[in-house]
Amino acid sequence: MKIEVRSDSVNISGYVNAVGRDSKPLVTGDGRCVEMVEPGTFRKALERAEDVELRLNHQIGSSYASVKGGTLKLAEDNIGLRAECTLTDPKMIDKARNKEFRGWSFGMYVNESRLESRANDIPRRHLTDIDIFEVSLIDSRKSPCYAGTSVECRADGDFIEFRAMDFTDDDYETASADYSGYEKRLKALD
Repeated sequence: MKIEVRSDSVNISGYVNAVGRDSKPLVTGDGRCVEMVEPGTFRKALERAEDVELRLNHQIGSSYASVKGGTLKLAEDNIGLRAECTLTDPKMIDKARNKEFRGWSFGMYVNESRLESRANDIPRRHLTDIDIFEVSLIDSRKSPCYAGTSVECRADGDFIEFRAMDFTDDDYETASADYSGYEKRLKALD
């Protein structure tokens, strides 16, 4: 994640999730497993989505940007789900200045997945079809689950799952975009 703080806004960009890579163990609707979002899954979900909001810590009513409003850009590339936004909310600018952001997460409904048994290890859940309705910036009050913590929530009888990747304070920048540090961390996940 790259965070560029300006006097009246903050530009945030980076990868919400990398495709084709295992998460750390987490608890899902299918039980304890590692999880992998298959390539193309985010692309299909974004094509179907009427809108995707940017929230803080998955809080309903805390929309700070949206795809429909043109203030949030989301796309899947060969690395994963990439997000770009410019936020002008004073609360979000302060959180960026105070280095409170800890990563990204996303809210989804799982339409299709398959469980792969693995010898002497916990199963791997392959996500092949999801509906994505929000991405969240995670602040210091929570831990992104792709860094090892799972956050799950039930709403109106539907099972909603949230996933994310973590980053360090070194990712805060006030200069031009340089993704080399993030790309190195992605390679280290292999």
